[in-house]
Amino acid sequence: MRAHIIGIAGPSSSGKSELANHVARELPGTSIISLDSYYRGMEEIPLEERKKMNFDHPDALDWELLHEHLQAIAAGQSFEEPVYSFADYARTSDTRTIKPSRFVIVEGLFVLYWPELRAMLDTRVYVQTPPEVCYSRRLRRDVAERGRTEQSVREQYERTVKPSAEWFVYPTQKHANLVVSGEDALAVTTAQVLNALPRASAAAARPVDWLSIWRAKGVTALRSRSAMRRRSVESVPTRYRSRPVSALSARPSPPRSLPRFE
Repeated sequence: MRAHIIGIAGPSSSGKSELANHVARELPGTSIISLDSYYRGMEEIPLEERKKMNFDHPDALDWELLHEHLQAIAAGQSFEEPVYSFADYARTSDTRTIKPSRFVIVEGLFVLYWPELRAMLDTRVYVQTPPEVCYSRRLRRDVAERGRTEQSVREQYERTVKPSAEWFVYPTQKHANLVVSGEDALAVTTAQVLNALPRASAAAARPVDWLSIWRAKGVTALRSRSAMRRRSVESVPTRYRSRPVSALSARPSPPRSLPRFE
């Protein structure tokens, strides 16, 4: 059976990788392919010159190789995913084996940019997050995980990250069949993605944790308002009540299918 390929796109630090990891945990055996692994190798260029390259442009990525790899995984074949070093601005000699699985997630800035890649995606997800939130997250991540200085992160963001997002990433939202918020709790956005999968595919997922989703969507506050309403009703003489108080206090049953929070 052909793998069901899920594409997750969105601006830098919008929450794509975290969402991909959470969805993969709910779909046991799922492989994750990162677009970041496919930056073109430029080892022949001196390091100082590589640092000046625009890595936030689609041309910086070897999407043709990724396309070949997605074709391989769709055909039930394994492939070797490149390993990229953000500290050295270059590919390493290592690779990571990606084996066929029922579900495959490919995540990255431009996953919805190239028509050839879009054509291979069965579910297309876009993570929408405000620019100021993305910048704050990117600053923390690049300093802590990628060996960058705060100044270099700020300069790169203003010079290439922000303009490229406006030119090449934001417009791809129109190609998504599901848009989620990068500020929502991961329990919510993960459930949205699972709900977007075809029923036959979604059956392989673990049971949805309804309690976490309700809490994330502020159901506690709704229950508090409901409790206030019950107290108000109880203060009205019985003969004036339109229905029994017990009907108001009855606990609602969860919906049969997970709602879309769009």
